[in-house]
Amino acid sequence: MTNAEPATDTRIPLVSVVMPVYNAAATMERSIDSVLAQSHREVELILVNDGSRDGSAAIMDAYAKRDPRVVAVHQANGGVAAARNRGLQEARGTHVAFLDSDDWWEPDKLALQLAHMARTGARVCYTAYQRVAEDGRALTMVVPPERVDYAGMLYSNRIGNLTGIYARSLGDVAFQKMGHEDYVFWLDRVRRAGHAERVPDARPLAYYLVRGGSVSANKLRAAGWQWRIYREIELLNWPRSAWCMLHYMAHALLKRSPVSRPA
Repeated sequence: MTNAEPATDTRIPLVSVVMPVYNAAATMERSIDSVLAQSHREVELILVNDGSRDGSAAIMDAYAKRDPRVVAVHQANGGVAAARNRGLQEARGTHVAFLDSDDWWEPDKLALQLAHMARTGARVCYTAYQRVAEDGRALTMVVPPERVDYAGMLYSNRIGNLTGIYARSLGDVAFQKMGHEDYVFWLDRVRRAGHAERVPDARPLAYYLVRGGSVSANKLRAAGWQWRIYREIELLNWPRSAWCMLHYMAHALLKRSPVSRPA
């Protein structure tokens, strides 16, 4: 699905970071700065303005003007899946990562992931992350297991979208316009790769801003999305879907305990 020509020199990986932007003027600068401050300097940041009505577009254009690593793309509102897909179409990197416009990274996040991928041959990599309240309070620290395969991903999404990176040798796939679209995306990545690995360093390398009105805050609706994924996307039979759903609910509770530990 890639329109842009991928980089061909893989000695120093170029990481394409896709960031959807929608009315994010209040938070996006911290997110953008955390990408541009990465110790791994070979980064292109693709900002996709999804029809924002605030000052987001002007902020994007200002960053693109002063830093050649930033690409500003503007489109009519189509939702987060459409924005990420547009970013993937523009991406030139050998690797792809995602960051939303209210989340942020530690400066060594990408460097640690790329080093671990080079050392192990993994083509999908993720990290621990910290959930943060809007007032700045630290909530749950989520520490996924060090390795996960497709069967493990069916029980719970081990890969926080803000932490994942994949090698484009896997091929790209579009985000679907549905609830839990990031989970469906990483299910596909892990299935194609065979497994995914966490950076051994268990400290949080990414920070997820928890908003009270976010769609993920509606637990009942989220459970419905999960069931649909099992039955309609992954085509699991009813007994296996029910078994996976029990695991999903247990892991969802664990993620919101004071500290989540590898399962």
